[in-house]
Amino acid sequence: MDNLLSIVTFLPALAALILGLFLRGGTEDADQNAKWLALFATSATFVISLFILFQFDPSDTEMQMVEQSDWLMGLQYKLGVDGISVLFVMLTTFMMPLVIAASWDVNVRVKEYMIAFLLLETLMLGVFMALDLVLFYLFFEAGLIPMFLIIGIWGGKNRIYASFKFFLYTFLGSVLMLVAMVGMFADAGTTDIPTLLKHEFASESFSVLGVQVIGGLQTMLFLAFFASFAVKMPMWPVHTWLPDAHVQAPTAGSVVLAAILLKMGGYGFLRFSLPMFPVGSAVMTDLVLWMSAIAIVYTSLVALVQEDMKKLIAYSSVAHMGYVTMGIFAGNQQGIDGAIFQMISHGFISGALFLCVGVIYDRMHTRQIDAYGGLVNRMPAYAVIFMLFTMANVGLPGTSGFIGEFLTLMGIFQVNTWVAMIATTGVILSAAYALWLYRRVVMGDLIKESLKAITDMTARERWIFAPLVVMTIWLGVYPAPVLDRIGPAVEALVADYQLAVAHGDGATQHANVSY
Repeated sequence: MDNLLSIVTFLPALAALILGLFLRGGTEDADQNAKWLALFATSATFVISLFILFQFDPSDTEMQMVEQSDWLMGLQYKLGVDGISVLFVMLTTFMMPLVIAASWDVNVRVKEYMIAFLLLETLMLGVFMALDLVLFYLFFEAGLIPMFLIIGIWGGKNRIYASFKFFLYTFLGSVLMLVAMVGMFADAGTTDIPTLLKHEFASESFSVLGVQVIGGLQTMLFLAFFASFAVKMPMWPVHTWLPDAHVQAPTAGSVVLAAILLKMGGYGFLRFSLPMFPVGSAVMTDLVLWMSAIAIVYTSLVALVQEDMKKLIAYSSVAHMGYVTMGIFAGNQQGIDGAIFQMISHGFISGALFLCVGVIYDRMHTRQIDAYGGLVNRMPAYAVIFMLFTMANVGLPGTSGFIGEFLTLMGIFQVNTWVAMIATTGVILSAAYALWLYRRVVMGDLIKESLKAITDMTARERWIFAPLVVMTIWLGVYPAPVLDRIGPAVEALVADYQLAVAHGDGATQHANVSY
């Protein structure tokens, strides 16, 4: 099928255009039509994206299914996928129909709500497929707008504060990345990402205002990109926008934010930081590893004292993303395999946990942990689903959460045993806050009068959770479908990275990296 990537990328946007031009909102019938059209468009996008997966050849480490044409003032419209990006495309198209189905009870400005999510899907897919710097930046930044509106219009009581905090944090971080892109174009003479991956940026150290910049231009470019991707992940200490955004966002917004948007930071490190600035990455590795270790322990401890379920799960996401950044900057096969697997797994698990919160919030209109207790007596099916994803979040063997954490810790142990030891305490802390949450919400006697009429999950809610349950258990028992597809691409990335570091100008002796 020709132009398969473009079809998958822009089909949701086409549906959004049809909604905007031809469907008049405001009536109950029109709202239902908007929901069905959005569900059909996202489902069709997922089905078509399966052809990308079937045509993809894991043994080929180059970009595949490349589409290229002249675009604007000499710039190229160029899309493609490789072993690092193809699974993020599949994660996006897999989650979006579930997100739309979870939004079926929305009754305020439904047409605009569906348009926002459809446009957001197109922009997220564009990030993972773009093979031109300018195109990548446009997709990367434009994705802020629909999410800003989703939080600001359909969010909670403090939605305006949360939406502006989300926008300003992520936008300001990306300004430095734009400056770096201009510098890259000046140095390499192109914005073509595959060409830039083979370009060797200068790594000779120099002094600025008496300060020695180890790694030279590569370190400067790395830091500029790091400012954007670290906020997007988000990494400690620039993570404070995430809990506010999660708490105020509608359930579907939280699911997209946790399952897909956070992965853009990790994808950026894998696409740009390690392969394009290997010496700069090696110089900054110790800093990133310790930031990640602090994030895991600190945010896990903060999660322990939360009284809002969404905020607890949001801090849990920051901790799990700490494992991702550690695995990436371990710079070895196990670490990067584990980081990518952790991102895919976290997409299913965190999305499901936010959906679990949404199920009881729709019934009781509160996220306070103290408002619940003993739900197992009235909601047995919900109790089983919530338990499964709680255990997966902890990293129980047999669930996908275990594979990613185990591989990541294996990778980091080869590089820095102290960081690995501190990160391992995060596994214990995650068990503490996750099981404590489950105990207080689900277990015990049903003593609160307000809960005695609560109903178990509907058929629609069970169908939404079914694919997430299947993927979490399947990948936990049989991780090969992910690892086999990413393996050759990661192996090539690691080989190029280690070779570049070994042939650096000596700057990497200042980075405590061992292979």
